This record gives sequence, C-alpha cells and structure tokens, in this order.
Amino acid sequence: MKFSGIIVFLIFMFSASHAQSILTLEDAVNIALQKNTVFLQSQENLKSFEASNKSAFGALLPAVGADFSWNWNRNQSSATTPGLFGGSSSSSLDSRSYSAGIGGSWTLFDGLASYANLDRSESNLEAARLNFQKLKQDIMYQTLAAYYDVLTAKKLLAVKEDDLKWNRKNFEIIQERNRLGSVTIADVYAQQVKLGNAELEAIRAQNNYETLKSNFFYSLGIDVFENYEFEDKTEQLLSLELGEGSIGSLKLEDIINQALRTRQDYQSTKLSLLSADESITIAKSGYLPSLRNTFSFGTQSDRPGDLFKNKSYSVGLTLDIPIFSGWSTDQQVQLAQIDKTVKELELRDLEREIKRDLLKNYLDLQASEKRLEVGKSNVLAASENRKIEEEKYLLGATTLLNVLIANSEYTNAQTSYITAQFDYLKLKEQLDYQIGLLDSSNFGKK
Repeated sequence: MKFSGIIVFLIFMFSASHAQSILTLEDAVNIALQKNTVFLQSQENLKSFEASNKSAFGALLPAVGADFSWNWNRNQSSATTPGLFGGSSSSSLDSRSYSAGIGGSWTLFDGLASYANLDRSESNLEAARLNFQKLKQDIMYQTLAAYYDVLTAKKLLAVKEDDLKWNRKNFEIIQERNRLGSVTIADVYAQQVKLGNAELEAIRAQNNYETLKSNFFYSLGIDVFENYEFEDKTEQLLSLELGEGSIGSLKLEDIINQALRTRQDYQSTKLSLLSADESITIAKSGYLPSLRNTFSFGTQSDRPGDLFKNKSYSVGLTLDIPIFSGWSTDQQVQLAQIDKTVKELELRDLEREIKRDLLKNYLDLQASEKRLEVGKSNVLAASENRKIEEEKYLLGATTLLNVLIANSEYTNAQTSYITAQFDYLKLKEQLDYQIGLLDSSNFGKK
C-alpha cells in the first residue's frame, strides 16, 4: 500500500510540473518590454541626452584647472690647466624648481548661444523621454493586439470543434434513422459530406491557432514549444467596457483635444520645434561679439618651503568681434530656419493624422457597438432556429438541407459575434493608444 501511495504521489507531482502555465496579458506585455531590442536601445540612448544636457549646463560655468610641476637640472663642466704640470678638473651644478598654479576661463557673453544651447538640450532630453514613452505604448499595443488575435483564434477553434461534434452526432442520428427507413440514403451522404467539411474546418482553425500562437511566442522571445495557456477575460472586459457607456456619449472634439494634450509623439514634436527655435538663436550668435574672461594664479621656487613666497596673478578679458566669416554664419542661420519650417510642417501633419485616426476609431467603435448587439441577438436567434429545424426534421416536417442551413447560420453567427467582441476590445484599447493613455497598469485594473 505504501509503495502504491508513493507511485500515485509521484504521478501527481509529474503532472503538476507539466501543467500549463497561464500567460496573462500583463505578463506578455512585461516580457515584450523586457526583451524588445529597440526598446532597450532607446532606454540606453536616453543616457546620451542626459549627458548632453549636463554638458550644456556646464558650458555656463567657468572652466578651472590646476597644475603642479617639478624640474631637476644638472650642469656639468670640465676645464684643462695649461703648462708642464697641467691637468683637468670638472664641476657640476644641480638645480631644482617647483611651481604650482591654478587658472581658468569663463565665457561672459557669446551672443546667448550657451543659454540657447541649454534650453535646446533640455527640450531634446524631454522629447527623447516622450519618444521613449511612445515607443513603450507602441510595443504594448502591438502585444495586446497580437494577444487578442490568439484568443480570437482559440475561441473560433472552439466553435469549429463544437460544429464538428454536432455534425458527427447528427451523422450518427441520420445513419440510425436511415437504418430504420425514416430517411433516404441521400441524407446520409449529404451529412457525411457536411461532416467531412466540418473536420477540414476544424483542422484549418487548429492550424491557424497554433500558427498565431507560435508567432506570438516568437515575437516575445519565448520558446515556441512552451506550454502556455492564454487567459481569457473577454466577458469581464466587455462588461467593464460597455459599463462605461457608449462611445457616442463622448464628444469627438473633447477626445481630440485630450489627445493633443497627452500624445507623447505630438508633445515631442512640439519640443522639437522649440529646439529648432533655439538652434536659430545659436546660429545668429555668430553675428555678435563674444567676451571671455581668463584668470590665473601661480607660484615658483627652488625649494618647496618657499613655494608661496613668489606669487603671480593674472586676469584678462578677450573681446572677439566677428567682421567677416565667409557667409558661414548666414548659412547656419538659413539651415536652422529651414529645420524649423520642416518641424512646423511635421507638427501640422501629425495633428491632421491624429484627427483622422481618432475620427476613424470613433466611427469604428460606434459601428462595433452595434455589431455586438446584433451579433448577440443573432446567436440566440440562430440557436433557437437550429433547434426548431432539428425538431421538425425528426418529425419529418422539413428537409436535411434546412437543418444544415440552420446549423451553418448558427456557426456563422457565433463566428461573427466572437470576431465582433475582440474587434470591439481592440478598438477600445486603440482609442486609449491614440489618445496617449495606454498604460500597462490599466491591464491589471481590468
């Protein structure tokens, strides 16, 4: 008995270890953000913008440096004494010197180029942060849409499997009725063909589901042979989304205004326009004079103890006045103005694109809400119609063709309703995405 109990326990543990893990939408988004190469590169690139901003601020401060030096020198000389008893002699002289100093320079005026460069670097840094957040939302929405596509394929597979079961059961019933002489052999053959088609549809749906699932795993960097189960919160999400009210209760103008306030790419483009303005200021500084201050303090001695007995001080001002630069300054100003014009055009185009996309999404959501209502009622009606046709066929009051048509209409109604459900959910998330409010924390709340 003890041995049998151990075997049962081991089998249970083995089965538990190989059970399917649940892959939630939040998990999928987190994995996508952790493994997306472009996202990780963008995260690292932010550091370069932070360094540039720090450097731009440092340009407003004086540059200071210190130095210390030590020198040793030996001079050797030799001399020869003339005469019968002449000889040679040599002498050497050692000398050491020590010096220390500190000095620097400070740009007092450069045509406001340094201040404009600081403002430009701050705008570029904030724009980079906004672009990073936009990229994050792009990845989240792409992952969300792909996750819903897999769930759609999974539910459509269930519909095809149910249809296959119904056709198999109906085939058995018709065979039995044919054996009893209630129906003709033509009905048997007709149902057999329908059963074969249902099997093909189930195989096709299974293949589509497995393909979408493996592609989704591949996009996340997960082994395609991993045994994950997808969490289906369709009904819960639909009740929450529909409970918020119809999209028609929201004004399109309010949605557009909110998007223009919160869209990261739109705000980033506006900052790029400000940056282009600062570039013009920097370019025009080439027309203005610059004033630079230099200062230094130094000391020198033969002995370290006397180092600060001899001191030297220096302060200077340098004024540079541009007279002619070969029109290079004109070129820089013109290029900066062209860049600003391009940024203005990009901002206008992006605003038009945002309005167009939101209008389309708004209209699609209205149509999707209606498709949900119609789809739900169609499923109920098609289900009742199939039951009626089945009962009439059993009583001999209708033909098999009408039964098959009723079943086909029921299957199509289910397919349309499932597609409408996920289309609606994706459109709702797409609306948040186009407004700029899509966030992974929202998934957990739903």
